[in-house]
Amino acid sequence: MGWWQVSADTLAGSRFVVSPLAEAIAALKTLERGTAAHPGERAWLAAHLPAYRERQAGDPVTALLIRAALGRYWNADFITPTPTGEGEPSFAEELARISETPPESARAHLTVSLGGPLPAVLHRDDLPERAAGWVRWVWTESVLPYWPRRRRVLEADVIARTARLSQGGWAAALGDMRPGMRWLGASRLQVNTRDYPPRELSGARLMFVPITPRQGWVSWDACHRYAVVYPCSGALAEPGRAAVPEALGRLLGPGRAAVLMLLDTPKSTTQLVALTGQGLGSVGRHLKVLLDARLAARRRAGRSVLYYRTDAGDVLVHAQADGDARVHAQADGDARVPVSGRRGDGTGC
Repeated sequence: MGWWQVSADTLAGSRFVVSPLAEAIAALKTLERGTAAHPGERAWLAAHLPAYRERQAGDPVTALLIRAALGRYWNADFITPTPTGEGEPSFAEELARISETPPESARAHLTVSLGGPLPAVLHRDDLPERAAGWVRWVWTESVLPYWPRRRRVLEADVIARTARLSQGGWAAALGDMRPGMRWLGASRLQVNTRDYPPRELSGARLMFVPITPRQGWVSWDACHRYAVVYPCSGALAEPGRAAVPEALGRLLGPGRAAVLMLLDTPKSTTQLVALTGQGLGSVGRHLKVLLDARLAARRRAGRSVLYYRTDAGDVLVHAQADGDARVHAQADGDARVPVSGRRGDGTGC
């Protein structure tokens, strides 16, 4: 299995990073795959895949380059640069790291991602500029229009994992981050299930990078910076929501109960409006009542204010849900008992 030896100092200095470039690369991977990983991706893919296929047909050399760079099991390192973790670089600043790759380095990385020699058509010096131009197009056409909304989802995931970290430690925060990833103990972090040699991260900077598409990869930069790119668990990245327990709806009102149910992970008012279909004013009033009742709390993440359930809110939701389940189970049980067998005295005679 692929695992990293992570020292206590490295883990203590690790951080979550939002990367526009990682989001664009994840979108590129989804467009290359051409299939939706879950129903929430279908509408986006249907809107952008035809233009992507048209671009592939119009530039077969770069299309081949991108397929080679994304590989089957390994990305070409130059197309997935590890974030620096310093400040919040713009997409243009991150993209420059692709375009400024020395051509010989790009060709060497492609040889690794392909697992063999390069096709003759890729023996050229403009590969980094071609790859950067393709990624820029994907960002502009298929990511940037949705970026404010996606960024809020990413920030919510970071807040949720930070809360999980404070409650259950790194094992809880990292355990479900991406398929095959888990904390093994003894300072070992399994990052995938492939048979790769372990890596020693002592003295390195470790970053966790959420993205909204169902993609993921790991990267490192000269053994000084490492990153785990993982699919976030934001509600807007996945369709559907839990039904409001009947008892909770009667207690709080259906609108307010729906808001409380959605606060299992931190969300902004914009997300809550989109998910509930309620107006901004109504959501705001519900949040004020929930805050005053200590059923919800809030904290700032970047430019957003995110709301989430408190322990008291969790207890209330789970108690009402459990109560509904018991009521329905009892009703089902009663329905299976013949009418002639029912007696108010409990004898069953």
